[in-house]
Amino acid sequence: QVQLVESGGGLVQTGGSLRLSCAVSGRTFSGYSMGWFRQAPGKEREFVAAITWSRGNTNYAGSVKGRFTISRDNAKNTVSLQMNSLKPEDTAVYYCAAKPIAAKRYDDWGQGTQVTVSS
Repeated sequence: QVQLVESGGGLVQTGGSLRLSCAVSGRTFSGYSMGWFRQAPGKEREFVAAITWSRGNTNYAGSVKGRFTISRDNAKNTVSLQMNSLKPEDTAVYYCAAKPIAAKRYDDWGQGTQVTVSS
């Protein structure tokens, strides 16, 4: 079990950048995968990016590949999502999540942070 708190959401213009942070706390999460998800109004929650805590292996949704970068700071126990070249379709509530690498589902979730991209 881990606790997650997102921050950094806000309002940006099309083409702008924003950096989201997720503060992670818990017992041991070196064997965990950390993910970012988002949910836009009227749409299902979708996967954005993920990173394994120990090795830093990453994967991205095709819609954000090349624009977003996920990273983690082991010393500060944070996971970040750098978002560049933002588009209106990136508007959503962004959630940080965690799961054991071998687990099928993400069971630990933050409260979310709103990202709005204006045109």
